[in-house]
Amino acid sequence: MNKVSFVKKLYRKILRIMPTKIALYVIYFRGYKKILNIKNPSTWGEKIQWLKINGGLEKLSKYVDKYEVREFIRDTIGEEYLNHLYGVYDCVDDIDFSILPDKFVLKCTNGSGSVIVCDNINNFDIEDAKKEMGRWLVDDYYKEKKELQYRDVKNRIIIEEYLEDSSKSLTDYKFYVFNGKVEYFAVFYDRYTNKSVDTFRVDGKKLENVKVCNIPNSNYEFEYDEKIKQMIRLSEILSRCFTFVRVDFYLVKGKIIFGELTFTDGAGSDPWNPISFDKEIGAKIPLCEILKEGRVL
Repeated sequence: MNKVSFVKKLYRKILRIMPTKIALYVIYFRGYKKILNIKNPSTWGEKIQWLKINGGLEKLSKYVDKYEVREFIRDTIGEEYLNHLYGVYDCVDDIDFSILPDKFVLKCTNGSGSVIVCDNINNFDIEDAKKEMGRWLVDDYYKEKKELQYRDVKNRIIIEEYLEDSSKSLTDYKFYVFNGKVEYFAVFYDRYTNKSVDTFRVDGKKLENVKVCNIPNSNYEFEYDEKIKQMIRLSEILSRCFTFVRVDFYLVKGKIIFGELTFTDGAGSDPWNPISFDKEIGAKIPLCEILKEGRVL
C-alpha cells in the first residue's frame, strides 16, 4: 500500500468513529477548504451537510437501495427503463460465474463506488472480486459520510448488464430536481476512460466553464434533443414526492436506462466551480420547506 492509499484509508476509518456533527465539518473542509457554516448554509456543500442532520434522510432507504429501488422505478415510469438484472445475492459464494456473460457489472446494493466492471470474463480475477465483494457485505457505509439514508439498506450484491455505447464508453446524465422541477443537468462523458463534464440549465443552455470536482469540460457538441427532453420528463415524474433529488440516467444506443436516485450529492464535499454557481444551485434546495416538514420525502 502506498502512502496516498494509506492516508485515504486512515481518513475513512477516522471518519467512521467521529461524532456526526464533527465529521460534517471535516467532510466539508476537505472539499471546500473552508469552515462549514451549518447554522446559515449558503453553498451547495453546506446545504447537503444540513440535509444530513435535518432532512429526515433515514426515511429514504428504499430509494437508494440499488435493488429495492427497481420496484419504485417499475411502478412509476416502467420496467423498460431498468438495466437488465442477472441476479441478487446475499453471499458471494452463491454467485455462479460460469452462467454469466462475458461482460457484466457487480455492485453493492448499498452506498456509492462499490462497483466492479468485468469487460472480459477471460481476464477477470474471480477470487479478487469475491474478496472485494466480501468487504462490501460487511461495510457500514453510512458511517463514513454520515448519510442516514444508507443506514438501513441491506448489503447485497447485484449483477447487471454491462452498458456501453458505440464508442465503448458510457455517458451519464444527472438531473438536479427541486420540488419536482429539473433546474439543471450535467452530462458526464467517457465514464470508463477520460472523464469530462458539461453542465446545462433545463432549457439546454450550456453553463460555460462550470465544473464539479475540477473535472474538465468536454470538447463534445451537445444536442438538446428529444431524448434529453424525455429524461427531463422522467426525472420530474420520479421526483414528484421529493423536495430535492438528483436523478441519473444513461443513454445507451438510443435507449434510456435508469441509474440511481441521490439525495446527498457527492456527500456535500464536491464543490462546483465557480463558487458563484455553487451558491446559485445551493440556493435551490428549499431548506424552509424541508425544515417545516422535517424530511426530504
